[in-house]
Amino acid sequence: MSEAIAYYPGCSGLGTSKEYDASTRAVCRTLGLDLVDIPDWSCCGSTPAHTKDHVLSAALSARNLQLVSGMGIASAATPCPSCLTNLRTANHRMEAPAMAEKVNKLLDAPYAGGVEAISVLQALVEKVGLDEIKAAVRTPLTGLKVACYYGCIMNRPPELMAFDDCENPMAMDNVLSAMGATVVPFPLKVECCGASYGIPRQDIVARLTGKLLDVAKSVGADMVAVACPLCQMNLDLRQGQVNRALGTNFRIPVPYFTQLMGVALNVADEELGFGQLCIDPRPVLNKALSGADAQAKGA
Repeated sequence: MSEAIAYYPGCSGLGTSKEYDASTRAVCRTLGLDLVDIPDWSCCGSTPAHTKDHVLSAALSARNLQLVSGMGIASAATPCPSCLTNLRTANHRMEAPAMAEKVNKLLDAPYAGGVEAISVLQALVEKVGLDEIKAAVRTPLTGLKVACYYGCIMNRPPELMAFDDCENPMAMDNVLSAMGATVVPFPLKVECCGASYGIPRQDIVARLTGKLLDVAKSVGADMVAVACPLCQMNLDLRQGQVNRALGTNFRIPVPYFTQLMGVALNVADEELGFGQLCIDPRPVLNKALSGADAQAKGA
């Protein structure tokens, strides 16, 4: 594509969600979306910074936005909803001159605004488009039933995030439908999974995550597609904790939506990182696709 977009992987992208970063890069490259790494990017502050100091929190994100402006690029995309929230919040807060003055005193170079922060999902929908995504499919996800889980902050608050519907977002549904998957209705697509309470209050996360998995199972989903590293961790890594706490036996794969896109686009398996997940989606995925293929041949 002609327009280059700065890419902000976030700290999780180089750590606990390397597979999300790798599959994102591979999918965007395949679709012709030019992601340009931000040189010397730094942490956006994640959850702790804004709970302590709004000026410092804004400065951590504004530093990265200033680096993007220095690249001469108008948009920065991140796969992480938490990073996206912080980047967009920094832009919003610095619209106030008094806040901008305080923040710029902490930066090596002042940030004058003007860089749009968007999610990778939004970039795919708006910069590539569903028609081009559908046309690029090489192995349709026919036979795979997917519940799309957005998490609670990707689209909220709506006045800040300004993308998709805050109560019933459809962007991921539409993308995976274009890939050939059957996207099942999932009424809890924006309910909280417990977020970072997985460390201090595992009981809360077990209850909230267990509810999500239970509903996904009840609507017939083979797997739950996610777009957030923390949501993925709670639904995938903590499934054993959920089962022990609630007496359940969930074993539902929870891949990133970009990993599923990669399968449909014939991205090499080693670039998708399925082996990094606690519950490997490949057996379920292969079964669904082989079943659909056998049914098509029989017809």
